[in-house]
Amino acid sequence: MSEIKTTFQSIASGGTGGDLTQVDTRDGKILRIRPVHYEETYTKEELEDSRWTIEAGGKTFRPSLKSAPNYFALAYKNRVYSKNRVRYPLKRVDWEPGGDPEKINAANRGKSKFVRISWDEALNIMESEIRRICEEYGPYSVLTIGEDGHRESKDLHAGGGMHSTLMSKLGGYTREVRTPDSVEGWYWGAKHVWGSGCNKGLGMPAPPQTGYNPWHVLRDITQNSELILFNAGDWELTQNYASQMWSQLLNFWEELGKEMVVIDPFCNYTACCRDIKWIPVLPNTDAALDFAVIYTWITENLYDAEYVETHTVGFDRLKAYVLGEDDGVPKTPAWAAEKCGVPSYTIKAYARNRAKKVTGQVHFSSGAIKGPYSHEPARTNAYLLAMAGLGKPGVQIAFMNASLIGKETIARSTSAPFSALNKCRMFYPCEQKIPRTMVAEALLKGKAEWYGSPAIVYVETSEQFQKNSYPTTPETYAAALGTVSPELANSQGKTIEELQAAIDEKINNMPKFNKIHMIWSEKPCNMNCWDGGFRYQKAIRTNEVEFFVTNHQWLENDSLFADLVLPVTTCLEDNDSVGASMCVSVRYEALTPSAVERVGESYSDYEIACKLGERFGVREQIDMGMTPEEWFEFEFQQSRLGEEISWEEFQQRGFYIPKQDPGQDQIPAGMTGFYNDPEAWPLDTPSGKLEFYSEALAQAFPNDIERTPMARWTPGGSEADGWSHDESLEGERCKTYPFLLDAPPARWRVHVQGDDIPWFREYETCKVKGKDGYLYEPVWMTPGDAAKKGIVDGDIVKVFNERGTILTGARITERLIPGSILIQKGSRVDPIAEKLDRGGAANLISPDNQVSKNCRGFAVTGYLVDFAKVEDSEMEQWKAEYPDAFARDYDPAIGINYNSWVIE
Repeated sequence: MSEIKTTFQSIASGGTGGDLTQVDTRDGKILRIRPVHYEETYTKEELEDSRWTIEAGGKTFRPSLKSAPNYFALAYKNRVYSKNRVRYPLKRVDWEPGGDPEKINAANRGKSKFVRISWDEALNIMESEIRRICEEYGPYSVLTIGEDGHRESKDLHAGGGMHSTLMSKLGGYTREVRTPDSVEGWYWGAKHVWGSGCNKGLGMPAPPQTGYNPWHVLRDITQNSELILFNAGDWELTQNYASQMWSQLLNFWEELGKEMVVIDPFCNYTACCRDIKWIPVLPNTDAALDFAVIYTWITENLYDAEYVETHTVGFDRLKAYVLGEDDGVPKTPAWAAEKCGVPSYTIKAYARNRAKKVTGQVHFSSGAIKGPYSHEPARTNAYLLAMAGLGKPGVQIAFMNASLIGKETIARSTSAPFSALNKCRMFYPCEQKIPRTMVAEALLKGKAEWYGSPAIVYVETSEQFQKNSYPTTPETYAAALGTVSPELANSQGKTIEELQAAIDEKINNMPKFNKIHMIWSEKPCNMNCWDGGFRYQKAIRTNEVEFFVTNHQWLENDSLFADLVLPVTTCLEDNDSVGASMCVSVRYEALTPSAVERVGESYSDYEIACKLGERFGVREQIDMGMTPEEWFEFEFQQSRLGEEISWEEFQQRGFYIPKQDPGQDQIPAGMTGFYNDPEAWPLDTPSGKLEFYSEALAQAFPNDIERTPMARWTPGGSEADGWSHDESLEGERCKTYPFLLDAPPARWRVHVQGDDIPWFREYETCKVKGKDGYLYEPVWMTPGDAAKKGIVDGDIVKVFNERGTILTGARITERLIPGSILIQKGSRVDPIAEKLDRGGAANLISPDNQVSKNCRGFAVTGYLVDFAKVEDSEMEQWKAEYPDAFARDYDPAIGINYNSWVIE
């Protein structure tokens, strides 16, 4: 029998590495995936200075000497060898290149099947179509999707962005730009309270997608908070993104006797696993609850009035609103109870308990800040923190970012310590872009306008006031080039006159911008990762989209609607070098050689770009003439790793964990510096202080009734009255669709990744087996709400609104607030017909109006639906009308799969 081979691998879903794993293989096949015992590679003494430490209550918490990979990573053998793997290039049977509408058959995308073709034919199609579309319409008619975000752990071989790299060498492209997805409300709302996160006293920027400085906040909360509030995240669930260290931290908090409260429509996994108080709240009503807490604090004098006086501006306006002095409606607990479903006595008790105790707040990803008007609960959250003395020891908000518990000596980036591998991919400047949330609108209308999301989410608050357009106009092109100022000129080493002349020349020679005619996706999950999925399906079924190609490992979601699917390697099949993400227990850099033989004829995104680059004569501009091994050594020399380990030793050991900076305690936690001295540590808000009322919003958007300068209770209303949404229980649509849908992240997958893992599908909370043998995505509902609809556990249930219908399986529980149902997002689409899907993908029926008019992020939870039992007669009618959809190969262990869609 051959020997077992072991390699270090990084497996995560967020785009950079999770906790390190060891993959054992024999004869090129995976045997098992397991944690890494660091002492097998380094001595305990060598590791002593590499692990951060939290001392609290006479106890010590620090990362284990064994890695804590998430269970998604430990089950990745299922993913690599999935029956759903794309093994060969695939072409849709009724599509032909050339742009002839009669041969495109765009309306059949997501209906017709695929046939296997050779790589030569696939590359010929890619080359000919890129050349044709660029010559006929210009290079900006190619839209590239998926440069960043949720992807496999790859660096050189890329989890996204290689298509943009190639197109940047061919004259340009249109880029789909990311909105802040998991932190929508914080981005559009809270940043107008506490700024961009660039605390001037700190001298180093914090991640400005949230606007909050997270340095050492988890340590501060652990040491000083008496009560820890979870009202925007389920840490036992979202640990699956990168590391199970989060569960270990919760254990430590319990050992310290921390009181914890979860505010959520669902008794989530953190609440179920812990001795935690659960306060059920109706989806998308958190702002009403917060206003009632603020009312209680004001009327009972429970807030830090001195801090509010010295550290904030605009409190008098908030006070007048909450007390009802400006609209005649006091925001009392009784007022809030009718809106959020929390009894008034519970609201009062919660408000008083929170005021009495030093309270920290933790967040990752939840419905509280990802629904319609999510900027409002994010602002009210920030208001409560401000009224409690934000920055006071223990009064902080922690975003799920373990890498900022400590500070390494040589590493400080989300793919640290390496960074230069990005030189061969991603984020090349582009002069035309479309926000990820607006792709469908842009394709259907041929135009789009928006504020914010100019290129990436990591921008200052001022970027939200910049207008953008598709196609790019001379006005928006000029705005993107920047306003001439002494600071900008100085940063570019030019005089003001020279800078103005350079900008004028660029405007005079502005490229030809045109509408999209080709879509190339390296992350094909827009229809069930982002908003308005059915609308997105409609948009890519138009003849104007002449060519839709995806690079992907699995035949699922957007790839089912593609004309050409290119097979891609998994991270375990690539020879790469990967750095740890922000969510791991310890940061590292690792050499991750290919652990297994490649499945089928797959190539990495990097290799595909190189092959096409060779045909266009630009390959050396992509790979710089270097082999992967030469890249890794080159990048090692470019990084700071050499300060602590030699290249030879790094190769021998396979990974390295940087040492902790002994001076890191000089960096104050979160807003501590601002709390101690707001003059010396000003925020980058216009006033330098926390702002209950934003003059910047008042000036930029004086007529915005949905995001006013100060947070308000915003239930919305009809479009005719100027509102984006009528998604509350106070409008007209609730008479037709009377339930609020809560759509949080899923327990048994990461977004859309891993829905085909058999080990997970065995859990009763993962899928519901219908009487037809199909494993449906669960819809959770209370016994009372189920009884009203005549539904019992296990029934097939349709969930619907005017945007479409998805099929689910009933899971009846007391873990949910009445008046709400829950479908965890990310289930794979299984299209039956237009606006009818069997897979239970909740985002297909989510709003496509984004957060609000001037906030073009997604709103994917907290919206109105109705539901009903699917009767046998209705199912039989669908089977008769759409026989092909119900005749697809179906394996309960996997679900829909490669054999469902490919004609062999």
